[in-house]
Amino acid sequence: MADKQSKPKAKSKVKQSTAEKKSSESNFTQQLQELNDNLKQEKDKYLRLFAEFENFKKRTAKERIELFKTAGQEVIGSLLPVLDDFERAIAQSPKENAKEIEGFLLISNKFSDVLKSSGLTPTETKIGDVFDAEIHEAITLIPAPDASQKGKIIDITEKGYLLGDKIIRFPKVVVGQ
Repeated sequence: MADKQSKPKAKSKVKQSTAEKKSSESNFTQQLQELNDNLKQEKDKYLRLFAEFENFKKRTAKERIELFKTAGQEVIGSLLPVLDDFERAIAQSPKENAKEIEGFLLISNKFSDVLKSSGLTPTETKIGDVFDAEIHEAITLIPAPDASQKGKIIDITEKGYLLGDKIIRFPKVVVGQ
């Protein structure tokens, strides 16, 4: 009888150990699954952060290039009236006295060349062009001499200038109405 009692106990221990093994295996797979999920989440976070950093680097590099292109915008903008004065003085000087203003012309040309080397270029506005409010500044509307001049530039009172691709001063024009 003692033998009969000991045998069922052994069977129950075996059943318990296999149940414990199955339970520990399921816990292990569950932990493994959780760790894999966490790893995927961390990889995703890393990739997103890396992509964000790359975008930041590109954006700051682009902003830096733009800053260098227009770094002297304020200084050049304040020198434009001087350039205008040079052009007005040259236009008002008599053509017969070219010898007398030769030095003045040299200074004017050198000043213009320095500004051009800094990226300053005059806008391409001509009399007869169609008025565009995005690139011209209308200072006056006058009656057009004929119907073909309506909405077109009649006179340019002040040149416009570009610094690189950016307009730093719009050309001031008179438009036919």
